Amino acid sequence: MEKELFGKTKDGKEVYLFTMENSRGMKAAVMNYGAILVNLIVPDKDGNMADVCLGYDKLEDYFVNGCFFGATIGPNGNRIADAKFTIDGTEYALKVNDGPNNLHSDEEIGFHKRVWEAKEDGDMSVVFYLESPDGDMGFPGNKTISVTYTLTEDNAIKISYAGSSDKKTVFNMTNHSYFNLKGQGRGSIEDHILSMNCSNYTPTREGLIPTGEIAPVAGTPMDFTAPKVIGDEIDADFEALKIGGGYDHNWVIDCWDGKLRHFATVEEKTSGRIMKVFTDLPGVQFYAGNFITKQTGKSDAEYDKRSGLCLETQDFPNAVNEPSFPSPIYGEGRDFVSTTVYQFV
Repeated sequence: MEKELFGKTKDGKEVYLFTMENSRGMKAAVMNYGAILVNLIVPDKDGNMADVCLGYDKLEDYFVNGCFFGATIGPNGNRIADAKFTIDGTEYALKVNDGPNNLHSDEEIGFHKRVWEAKEDGDMSVVFYLESPDGDMGFPGNKTISVTYTLTEDNAIKISYAGSSDKKTVFNMTNHSYFNLKGQGRGSIEDHILSMNCSNYTPTREGLIPTGEIAPVAGTPMDFTAPKVIGDEIDADFEALKIGGGYDHNWVIDCWDGKLRHFATVEEKTSGRIMKVFTDLPGVQFYAGNFITKQTGKSDAEYDKRSGLCLETQDFPNAVNEPSFPSPIYGEGRDFVSTTVYQFV
């Protein structure tokens, strides 16, 4: 484990970068600002190494990070309709920051903009800790949160979440890393091949708020049950894709039972890199980077529309307001515990 000073926040707090490396040469670097995944360096079919995650070289760029590169999102990832929800008869108001809705809790003071306490756990694991008081960003409960990044010998980065609260609250945390298996800054992900064990998705109305329906993907451009090139139908004349500007939707993972399972595979033919994704959550937001703004990333790479893809494991968007969806309400003895794994084979 290598620990180095990455910079300081505007109020002088020190931020450290923790770099883990396994015996096969794969590296993962995470920092205690935002519990963010900064670098993920993996081999291609010929053993050549490349960083496959979008991000920045300087801490200061993460102070803005409008695309949420590498970020730990919390306490709630994705959208909550009308920026409010009710638990046991009490209504809670959140920041209105995405049309009339709330997106990713708060873009300015969300968990991805906090300095976390960090503890190394051997050479291949870092645990980040955070406390969030009752009413923070509008969410109830005094909350204690941890996020653990572990690099494994089988070329996987494992992300484990834990959250507890003294009141019922919403926990729907996710990681917002953008992947490009050719290497960050090396063009579009539209030529990547994706398959997902997801026979259904949740259609949305305008604003990408689910309607409450769970609809089959069969016969639609949303069908990734067999491997498909992402760009083949991303701009198809299909209502869901028009609303999202391409793929930016929640898919329902088949046979969900709360246990860790492989649900998605991404392949890039030129490099030969293959990424398998595992989760114990019921849904995944596949976002094809449709709204990445043109900007300079790591190593002066140029990022633009669809230069990275996200597979954000989650409870369904707006689940707190949709009784038919699995509940994201935790606290008072029901702790939030979840794991997501990105493995390169």
